[in-house]
Amino acid sequence: MSVSRVLGVDSGGSGLRVALAEAGNPGKAETEVSREPVRTGAAGIDVEHLLEQLLPMARTLLDRAGGCTVSAVAIGAAGMATLGDRLRAELPAALAESLGVRRLALAADAVTAYAGALGQRPGAVVAAGTGLIALGTDLSDWHRADGWGHLLGDCGGGAWIGRAGLEAALRAHDGRRGGSAALLARMESVFGPAQELPVSLYPRSDRPAVLASFAPEVGRCAADGDEVSADILAAAARHIAESAAAVCPSATDVPGGCEVALTGGLFRMGAPLLVPLRAELAGQLPYARPLSAAGDPLTGSLLIASALATDSLRLPRHPTLLHVPTEQDS
Repeated sequence: MSVSRVLGVDSGGSGLRVALAEAGNPGKAETEVSREPVRTGAAGIDVEHLLEQLLPMARTLLDRAGGCTVSAVAIGAAGMATLGDRLRAELPAALAESLGVRRLALAADAVTAYAGALGQRPGAVVAAGTGLIALGTDLSDWHRADGWGHLLGDCGGGAWIGRAGLEAALRAHDGRRGGSAALLARMESVFGPAQELPVSLYPRSDRPAVLASFAPEVGRCAADGDEVSADILAAAARHIAESAAAVCPSATDVPGGCEVALTGGLFRMGAPLLVPLRAELAGQLPYARPLSAAGDPLTGSLLIASALATDSLRLPRHPTLLHVPTEQDS
């Protein structure tokens, strides 16, 4: 007898991940990974490039499972909210033709991060890596804070911390107040002489990632007792808590207290960031309950796909954050 399965897809800056699981058991999945990120261009996320990678990976998983159908697919992608117009227009027909898929959800990666972290419960999730975005819901509407990119926001994220650390290093190099000799030493060990940093950094197209690569050095200096580094992380914690507070459902909406989950690579920094962050969350969100994320964005994609397949999706639909095309059952 054919077993109904669902596909979850996570597309981000580090590549594409595709997972296949039974519709009723999304926690147990087989996964295929591509290290090639899906391209974006003037028209947004490249539909053809996504399909070139996704379809062979999906067929490999289906062949491995043997004798199964795909009842639902959920695709979470970085840039889906702002760059996903072509995906929303073209993927439903393409996946119906190629995989026979009749139920599809197209989600921003912040939504799949939310679903992976909290499932379908009301609350708030802060996803922080190179950038930072907070997303919250009372299961009626979505509320978003930050995620504006490293030039306009992402306050408290990896690029923000790394840039602040490099600025403090250059202040020490110049002899200005607010500098850190410890950060200067770390900067020169990573990037070379201070005077060469602008030439090597400014022309790069991956500046946010380069800046974020210095965030762990700020954490190490803070752990070693550098006060300037500790102050940078305290400021980052304040920004992160502010974003969480902006999207967290109120105590009226969630009488039992809002759950706030933290997800993303930034939080692997550990105590130098998490200790001040817990203090900020306690001060700004006294009714909230901080907790670790239960799963990652791929987990969230599978959960959304499974909920679609079983008619149990409770997360609010949204034209760009969580787009569920009209039922393709005809």
